[in-house]
Amino acid sequence: MRFASPLVPARLVQRYKRFLFDAVLEDTGEPITGSCPNTGSMLGLTTPGSRIWLSEHDSPTRKYRHMFEMIETEGELVGVNTGLPNKLAEEAIRMGLVGDLAAYPTIERERKYGRNSRIDLLLGGGGLPMAYVEVKNVHFSRRPGIAEFPDTATKRGTKHLDELADMAAAGHRAIMLYLVQRADCQRFRLCGDLDPVYHAAFQRARARGVEACAVNCRVSPTESAPLGLMAMDEAAPAAL
Repeated sequence: MRFASPLVPARLVQRYKRFLFDAVLEDTGEPITGSCPNTGSMLGLTTPGSRIWLSEHDSPTRKYRHMFEMIETEGELVGVNTGLPNKLAEEAIRMGLVGDLAAYPTIERERKYGRNSRIDLLLGGGGLPMAYVEVKNVHFSRRPGIAEFPDTATKRGTKHLDELADMAAAGHRAIMLYLVQRADCQRFRLCGDLDPVYHAAFQRARARGVEACAVNCRVSPTESAPLGLMAMDEAAPAAL
């Protein structure tokens, strides 16, 4: 997925109120306020003075011209925009990078299901069982080469796992796809220490037939592109 125009470098001053950030543009030295498309904790990715990369938007309906897309940490670019993983996951599926999911001829987004929820991607057609794919953005890493999720407690994520398990129990395929927006990680693991409730829900879901996989991406100021499946440290009975 290529950006409409190359991202703009800046230095982060602060990220606050979940939705906002202050920065100084590198090319002009201009201080700006922009929107942050990530309402999570962004643990380890909000250090003042960090080099960040911003997209620019000219729409008159937008309050802020600049949007926080990536941050550099220890020489690596990490994507923080939680609006991109669904697009990248669909791209990875269509490229044949996610097991046998490329065999599905149709992919729908944001289809209502479960308990007042929307599934990120619903795959169907070709005489195959419906495949419900929940996508989670991953950018957290505490150890070299290992991506982790979640970086804080997530009741919503636990709810999604239980709903996926219900779909598997009903005879559909249900897949939990972790989309890692950084290329410096080769393995994926769950943060059972940061959210033991989510970890327990993951184990329940796996036992009920939910599949799971992780896909990492190459990120740069010009594009984000899926690379392929990563190794998962969590053993599971059902895998892609």
